[in-house]
Amino acid sequence: MKKQTLKIAFLLLISISAIATISCGDDDNSVSPIIDAGNDPNFKIIVNSDQGLESFNRKVMVFDIPIYAVSKVDDDKLLHAANVLAQYLDNDEDGIIDDPKVIDAMVKNEAFVVMWKRESDLNINPPENRMGQDLGNNETVPSFVVNGCTGQFDATLEEILHIISNAGYASAYPDVFGTYAETELAKALDKARGGHFTSIPNQYPEGVWFKYDDNTCEYDCQATEYFYWAFTSYLGAQENRLGDIDNEWLLNTKEKVAETDTDITEIITNPEYKLPKVLPDGTYKR
Repeated sequence: MKKQTLKIAFLLLISISAIATISCGDDDNSVSPIIDAGNDPNFKIIVNSDQGLESFNRKVMVFDIPIYAVSKVDDDKLLHAANVLAQYLDNDEDGIIDDPKVIDAMVKNEAFVVMWKRESDLNINPPENRMGQDLGNNETVPSFVVNGCTGQFDATLEEILHIISNAGYASAYPDVFGTYAETELAKALDKARGGHFTSIPNQYPEGVWFKYDDNTCEYDCQATEYFYWAFTSYLGAQENRLGDIDNEWLLNTKEKVAETDTDITEIITNPEYKLPKVLPDGTYKR
């Protein structure tokens, strides 16, 4: 999946496009009125007026992380994104964040997600130093995981993971998840691509399993993409998608990742980092 990184005073990644698997926070309602938007047991859509993001008329708060949406984003998709974010952060769904270091880093980085209907919705000027991630309405597919990871892919699994890995894990454990050279993640990335490439090579070496070829995606962006591919494949999200993704990523199942990419597997399975063990399906049951 192609991805372009824009640096405007915050990070915004824009889409143009042992661990078990499944088959395939508190809302701040003190000042913002609740919008009647269905019957979600955990999350309420509230009016948004946050500085620099006023064009997004509503939001949902998930463990102090806001997900904003423009008016034309479907309510069920906004709530789906909230549930996926909650499941990534509280994977055992006991109401307690699995790794407090990660959420603390996200809050410190003022992490947020914006949901858009048209790309022009992303012409925004948020406050400096916030870390953001976008998610498109039409690429949000709540049925993907519950239907056995078939049909159109749910980009929520990717974009929500990006903000968690960039604003959370990379800050909480920089020597491991940092997206610059010589971190543990970067070393695994270099091995997966057959070398340390700061720009896209004309041709990747034989035998590699990650062949990202978007020249707009610099090294840090490629590290983020690599972690997404490896981790979601390990959790089962890519098991039925090899024909769609093999031009870029070859290890589409847990078994392939574990057998071939032992470096990233060691990171994923290290209990210190409390990474999710189950693929989110958008039904957080706190």
